[in-house]
Amino acid sequence: MVSIQQLQKVSSQVRRDIIRMVTMAGNGHPGGSLSSTDILTALYFGVMKQDPATWTRSGKGQDMFILSAGHLAPVYYAVLGRAGYFPVSEMATLRKFGTRLQGHPSIEHGLPGIVQPSGSLGQGISAAAGLALGKKLDGEDNYVFTLCGDGETEEGQIWEAAMFAAHHGLDNLIAMTDWNHQQIDGTIEDVAGEVELPAKWKAFGWNVLEADGHDMEAIVAVLEQAKALRNGKPVMILFHTEMGHGVDFMAGTHKWHGKAPSAEQCAVALQQLEETLGDF
Repeated sequence: MVSIQQLQKVSSQVRRDIIRMVTMAGNGHPGGSLSSTDILTALYFGVMKQDPATWTRSGKGQDMFILSAGHLAPVYYAVLGRAGYFPVSEMATLRKFGTRLQGHPSIEHGLPGIVQPSGSLGQGISAAAGLALGKKLDGEDNYVFTLCGDGETEEGQIWEAAMFAAHHGLDNLIAMTDWNHQQIDGTIEDVAGEVELPAKWKAFGWNVLEADGHDMEAIVAVLEQAKALRNGKPVMILFHTEMGHGVDFMAGTHKWHGKAPSAEQCAVALQQLEETLGDF
């Protein structure tokens, strides 16, 4: 089992990777990538049963993950690269013409680790529900994980998937929400009104858990708790996070939802993040 300290070190490096990737590309989505870094680091390096050496898109015999909030591709690629799914040096190609690291996850060029193209908000959790049902029908005991954004939860398709998963008793489906209260045009409260996410998910027949999305120990513990439930209901973990977490001038504001830092801003950000595994 990877230690909490080791997970924290990986997380710091992933944040550096995100900042450098988006700066080099000149565009991308750093804010939400930074707020969900600890969640995906804990999932891939501490909880999920998946091996890059034997990974297949079918997911047979392994846990699976779909990034529903596809614009958070920088954190997804950084975690996959650091986990050994592709060369770390390839991170430098984010959003370049012909790259495997498209602006949203894509299967066009066969990037290892990517199960499903995502980016049209709401679709990822729907695909994850279908995969979870497939595993049940095949008699597999593995889990399907998916990460949604809180702004994404304004999409109607999210709730169609919620009904489907509850109806079919998909207790092998563990969904997570990066609840940072920010979306592209402002706070989720300003854009779509007050959001009572715990009550909504419970009303749709889901188990609902909450945790601090920047406390690595708490993240691992709640993920293990979610896996242990298996009570005939899917699980939604609402992670309380901060947009742009880890970089002071990006933290807590929607202004860095989809904006790349300048070279000077990149340098300032990197001074705040420890290099632990070596930059690409």
